[in-house]
Amino acid sequence: MAQYKQKCAQCKKQWVLMRTGRSRFAVCVDCEMKEVVQPVEEKEFVSLFDIPLDWYRENHFLRSVRYQYGRFGALSDKQIEAFKKTVKEMKALKKKKK
Repeated sequence: MAQYKQKCAQCKKQWVLMRTGRSRFAVCVDCEMKEVVQPVEEKEFVSLFDIPLDWYRENHFLRSVRYQYGRFGALSDKQIEAFKKTVKEMKALKKKKK
């Protein structure tokens, strides 16, 4: 799959690696992390998003789901299920490394 770089749509300073075949909105890690660190007020999502910030920096999917929640205020059931599955896999991966 071909890749190219595009400037971040929010800060317009950093370059974001884009892949063809995906029509994504180009947002750099730093701009996404600004949304990720915002406090969550809904009780069911507080425990869901209570994972180390390093995991958000490492995993684009986790960061993307948290970013979407911050922007739109809701997630689908499939997004929540996939988020939980990914967190579980990352916990298992961290335990193996130790």
